[in-house]
Amino acid sequence: MKITTLGYLIHGDSYLMLHRTKKVNDPNHAKWIGVGGHVENGETPDEGFFREVTEETGLTLGSARLRGIITFISDEWEDELMFLYTSDDYSGTLSECVEGELAFVPKDRILTLPLWAGDRIFLQELLDGAPFFTLKLKYQGEVLIESVLDRSPL
Repeated sequence: MKITTLGYLIHGDSYLMLHRTKKVNDPNHAKWIGVGGHVENGETPDEGFFREVTEETGLTLGSARLRGIITFISDEWEDELMFLYTSDDYSGTLSECVEGELAFVPKDRILTLPLWAGDRIFLQELLDGAPFFTLKLKYQGEVLIESVLDRSPL
């Protein structure tokens, strides 16, 4: 099982979103997602998220808040344990991303974008202000066949 991070940087009433359009053989092609990526050997998820944000956006995080842990199960891809973050504490200038186009999208428009079905679930939790949650998402191909949301504290 691979370990990854995903996060949403907040600017006013918008989240930074990445429209995945540039990478070859990208399972996220044409979808809008947050920023983040693989946790490397020797890194904590927090360290991986901070590194990925800088690599993908050019911004430097001051802090981030862990909002959830999501388990992805797939019949096509390696299972994934993803740590979900938000942050409004960052500095620097937004740079071009090699994986797609970055844009601050108003929160009330996010759920209208082309998204994974499971992303809609955890994005709604973030938009609703859920303090922490876990979520299991099971996919068959690109079809979400099961989701189990738990809002109880650990």
